[in-house]
Amino acid sequence: MSKYGITFIGHMAYDEVHPFGEEKIIAPGSGVLCGAMVSARIGVKTAAVVKMDPKEEHITQPMKDLGVDVFIIPADCTTYSRVIHRSENVDERDITLMKTAGLIKIEDIPELESEYYHLAGISDSEFDMALIDGLKARGYRLSTDMQSYVRQITPVTKEINFGDVKDKEEIVSKMDMLKIDVVEARVLTGTEDLEKATEIMASWGCPEIVATHSGGVLARKDGVTYYEKYSNNSVIGRTGRGDTTFAAYQSWRLKHDVPTSLKFAAALASIKMETYGPFQGTLEDVYKRIEEKHS
Repeated sequence: MSKYGITFIGHMAYDEVHPFGEEKIIAPGSGVLCGAMVSARIGVKTAAVVKMDPKEEHITQPMKDLGVDVFIIPADCTTYSRVIHRSENVDERDITLMKTAGLIKIEDIPELESEYYHLAGISDSEFDMALIDGLKARGYRLSTDMQSYVRQITPVTKEINFGDVKDKEEIVSKMDMLKIDVVEARVLTGTEDLEKATEIMASWGCPEIVATHSGGVLARKDGVTYYEKYSNNSVIGRTGRGDTTFAAYQSWRLKHDVPTSLKFAAALASIKMETYGPFQGTLEDVYKRIEEKHS
């Protein structure tokens, strides 16, 4: 049996979030933080391999407090992201990467026993094909969030633009599981219809795909699609929705089927979106939400 259920790879970051009509919030963030705190809170043995300035290691403490084993790849700076929501549509947001810790290389990655290595990037400054090929050569099962490639940094302004990805079919073909959202679906496949988008991406070679939008989450496995609505009554915690949903789904999938895992993920992410920051709830909270809103 593998020592870890999931090993998350990516940058630690500071998120400066401007919710529509609300005061800005600055706090530690990133796909790794949001994901690792989910898997750890629901009982999955978790590792996090993060690139950051070692002098700011204290921002990884919330993960360590939950039992996550943290491995730091030293960088000259810690990634800093600014997210501005200019309307009530939470899927429309302007993102600027003020600082980035830079590309992660295969030699940076410790060789761990893990069910999955999950590439949890927030922009195209973190992973390349050499890293993916290196991880596959080690025999690892891989998953990724396609925001790691679609979110592309404009060199001068540091603004994130969403662009198509030259190696998208090769990247997808090397994944055992992946996540997209409605914006990434449109960029990569030309459609915002999540069922059609996941069908197209499945044809590129990934057997299991999770797709999120403001209303809920869809999963496609072996040609069959499933869907579950979110039940949140607030979107103050919109940032990290996809990272949280996918981490909950992937963690639960280690021991459960697709429909059960999808319902679990939608319920957990709904709780998360009602407060700012990573998921802070318990398994009991998720079970209660499932009973009340997802049964």
